[in-house]
Amino acid sequence: MRIGVIGAGAVGGAIAALLARAGNDVEVTARGAHLQAIRESGLTLTGAWGDSVSRVRVAGTLSRVNELVIVATKAHDAEEAIRENIRFLRDLPVIIFQNGLDSLDVATHASPRSDMIGGLATFASSFLSPGTIHVTAAGPSYLGVAGDNDVPARYAAHVLNAVMPTFAVPNFRGAQWTKLVINQVNALPAITGLSVQAVIADRSLRHVMTASMRETARTALASGIRFETLQGLSHRRLRTLARSPLWLGQIIPLLMSRRMGSTPNPGSTLQSIRRGQPSEVDALNGAVVRAAYELNSSAPINALMVELVHAVEQTGDFFSSDVVAARFAALDTAPLRDR
Repeated sequence: MRIGVIGAGAVGGAIAALLARAGNDVEVTARGAHLQAIRESGLTLTGAWGDSVSRVRVAGTLSRVNELVIVATKAHDAEEAIRENIRFLRDLPVIIFQNGLDSLDVATHASPRSDMIGGLATFASSFLSPGTIHVTAAGPSYLGVAGDNDVPARYAAHVLNAVMPTFAVPNFRGAQWTKLVINQVNALPAITGLSVQAVIADRSLRHVMTASMRETARTALASGIRFETLQGLSHRRLRTLARSPLWLGQIIPLLMSRRMGSTPNPGSTLQSIRRGQPSEVDALNGAVVRAAYELNSSAPINALMVELVHAVEQTGDFFSSDVVAARFAALDTAPLRDR
């Protein structure tokens, strides 16, 4: 099958490698040293899904009509990437693998003649070096659409499930919000320079992470969202998190850390910062802030995460756990800081 992957980074590169390893004719887009390394030595995949080197077509943009296209750029790059490749996307099923809440709206606006399918990846992967992607923890992916016609999502899930666990879900909006709770693990590693596991092992940082997860769950529920089950996080469990004191809610990040295993997971936001690239914090924590604003409310903990990540992006200096804990304690969120 001819498949195009726009953005062969940590997520897109892993998917492309798996598809190529299974015998599909895969074309990927990349830039700079990453493009050159793939062209010269192939796309290398290591880690939880095995080690392999796959030869794929690679260029700065797509060069042909494919049967299926996957867009796996960062959220802030998606619209430009779609427009750059628009002549090869029309009238095709296109999977948008992105975090946040706006991926389908942005993609549909950029290419209204495509069958846009939302994608959420729960596997953890890292862009180790040009041409090399390392999967630190395996996990399923979830596909869905904004409307009622889920045939494109079921078709795409069938294709991807042949190489990695993939499921079509009817409640994709709920899945996006569940993934937004999961993605709360990203900001604090970017702020402190620590791995996700190290952040969760730190009691004060775990406290802040739990608070940001709980604030996200509360905002979703206030918006009328019914969570879709991802990684064991069901609507019932997240509704319980929204009502629980922080000492009890921290069970969730602790379980997530255990599922990640012992290989340090830097999180996608820290990976972007280390490469000197803009992070997705505005599409992650920022999405919670915007959703709360639409409810005439606020999300001060997520707003703090956005502020601190941007500070690290601008200065290159990480914050200590003590400083982060002090900034959290200074927030005007007395009802949220229960123990």
